[in-house]
Amino acid sequence: MRIIGGKYKGKKLTQPLDKKTRPLKDLVKESIFNIIHHSNKINIQIENSKVLDLYAGSGSFGIECISRNAKLVYFFEKHLNAIKILNQNINSLKDNSDHKLFEKDCLEFIASDNFTMKNFNIIFLDPPFKEDTLNEILNTILKKNILSDEGLIIIHRHIKEKTKIMEKLEIVEDRKYGISKIFFCKKT
Repeated sequence: MRIIGGKYKGKKLTQPLDKKTRPLKDLVKESIFNIIHHSNKINIQIENSKVLDLYAGSGSFGIECISRNAKLVYFFEKHLNAIKILNQNINSLKDNSDHKLFEKDCLEFIASDNFTMKNFNIIFLDPPFKEDTLNEILNTILKKNILSDEGLIIIHRHIKEKTKIMEKLEIVEDRKYGISKIFFCKKT
């Protein structure tokens, strides 16, 4: 696992050895960033964006955004083994950009009154494939107006999963890679 582009391009990242954390494959990550940069349906630039990496795992997505000069990146992860790896990966950058790791359950925290942050340009959602809270967290994101009006939600799911994405979001792009499917969504 490595950083695909930006100032840290080629840097290797540590990945967890346990089966609870499922790192985003380099090919899938590279495809996501190519679509963000080249799709005429998406009008988001990583540079100077506010990014929310939910269910961050090893931090691969958010760290890629740091490498590409995102304005700020917030990581959410609750599993201790993943938090250790995530901290190791972030610290290996020795980067002073604005980023923060929340060692909390993202759904609980975002739904609470303690979460008041707004206007994220990109929200990356990669919940464990066995969790069925996707629409609950999407509804909370929209209800609390966490996503900017022109913002993008990127969702990573298992190809066999049948969860329908809520009607308040428009799927502007979707792709399949091996066992993964990726949705690029905007507010309707």
